[in-house]
Amino acid sequence: MQKRELGNSKLQVSPIGFGCMGLSHAYGPAMEKQQAIELLRAAVERGVTFFDTAEAYGPFTNEELVGEALAPHRTEVVIATKFGFDILPDGQRGGGLNSKPEHIKRVAEASLKRLNTDVIDLLYQHRVDPEVPIEDVAGAVRDLIQAGKVKHFGLSEAGANTIRRAHAVQPVTAVQSEYSLWTRDVEQHGVLSACEDLGIGFVCWGPLGSGFLTGKIDANTKFDATDFRGMLPRFTPEAREANQTVVDLLKNIAESKGGTPAQVALAWLLAQKPWIVPIPGTTKLHRLEENLGAVDIQLSVDDLCNIDSAVSKIEIQGLRLPEAVLKMSER
Repeated sequence: MQKRELGNSKLQVSPIGFGCMGLSHAYGPAMEKQQAIELLRAAVERGVTFFDTAEAYGPFTNEELVGEALAPHRTEVVIATKFGFDILPDGQRGGGLNSKPEHIKRVAEASLKRLNTDVIDLLYQHRVDPEVPIEDVAGAVRDLIQAGKVKHFGLSEAGANTIRRAHAVQPVTAVQSEYSLWTRDVEQHGVLSACEDLGIGFVCWGPLGSGFLTGKIDANTKFDATDFRGMLPRFTPEAREANQTVVDLLKNIAESKGGTPAQVALAWLLAQKPWIVPIPGTTKLHRLEENLGAVDIQLSVDDLCNIDSAVSKIEIQGLRLPEAVLKMSER
């Protein structure tokens, strides 16, 4: 696969990355460890060079898994991880956010050990901490970069003003937020515009709508008790039934392109800007291969206009995250 550069950073990654969270967290029971390792290595073999994790996934277990799986390929891949939640060294959650500089530096040291690496390629603030000036956060990551422990600084779910303030202290390589055909807040609140203005890459989490845009979920789908989608307003049976319209649209386009709804959803993101990189996750090899096939789906200008026109007429039902979680995201 041809690579994409995240903004003006010189950091090049595969056009489709791998969101690792679901291997051990949030989407039901954790995947068996050896199977997860084999899947991650299969992704590398198929050209994926960009892997996304966080201390909060587990906590800690996802970083350990990624570190072990990618150790044989460390020089070939870019590993991104995140800090920002109040998590104690024993894994207990404090229940809020913590981006105090001293905490950031402790988390970075712990992440380095779990990832079995000498340097973190891309370190994101997972959520903006309203109690800590973003300039202090950027300064702490700048210190880590100067110490050779981190290569690049990122922000997750940050607003445009915060991005600009942080970038003035330490250049931001990438901003990560939810972005897909059914979640387009970043277009409306100036986040994508700020990234373009400043030469910052944009990484899309949830590019397949947490699985809904694949067409494999409907109003009758049952979720495991440990699957966070059971808590999402957009995933109530009533919302899923109402939101089926966007999936039907993707299915129609996919038929004309010889692809799948998931591939069209990813191809749409790839067509938005050359510095946008989606990071879908999966626990299945055939889904990984399906996702990577999106790079071969070509959407013309007319296709994109038709998709935007059709989607603009669809009113997506349900908030993308629970209200309490949304309060941690800037807009």
